[in-house]
Amino acid sequence: MQVYAEFQRITNQNLPNTFYAELDRHTPRLMALFRQKASKTGKTADTLADIFKVHDTQDDMDEPDLGDASVVLLTTVSDDATSPVHYHPVRVSVVLEGDVVVNLPTLADAFLVMFGLIYALHLSYPKGLTNMFEFTQKILLGLDDFKLSPKLQTLKNDLMLYV
Repeated sequence: MQVYAEFQRITNQNLPNTFYAELDRHTPRLMALFRQKASKTGKTADTLADIFKVHDTQDDMDEPDLGDASVVLLTTVSDDATSPVHYHPVRVSVVLEGDVVVNLPTLADAFLVMFGLIYALHLSYPKGLTNMFEFTQKILLGLDDFKLSPKLQTLKNDLMLYV
């Protein structure tokens, strides 16, 4: 894929291989940290309630309102889908400034393409998702990891305790 080739040219890293290898390495500890935090704060139930609330207020429409979003992942689900969380969408589209760039079969692949596009085109990370993208860039991929925010530095330290 051209996005991956451009990312490798810029960073000298194979984006999917590095991302999945590091994600596999950190997933057990990330899950443990999430459970630990959720049990202390009770946020798991709140998060699930928010998912259901958003799903209940959705309108069925032919065209989604993408507003002013510069980069969007748009999932297409089958008409018979009953769950508010879609683990197996029909396709996931990467939308860049209103145009569908590519359709992919999985959310993970679409996320990687979106990350590669944002990084290669020097776009700003979407508001509300900055920490997730910086985690991917700085901790999973090790790019510019010397400039960590306090939150990311704490997370990196917690992850390194058990690697």
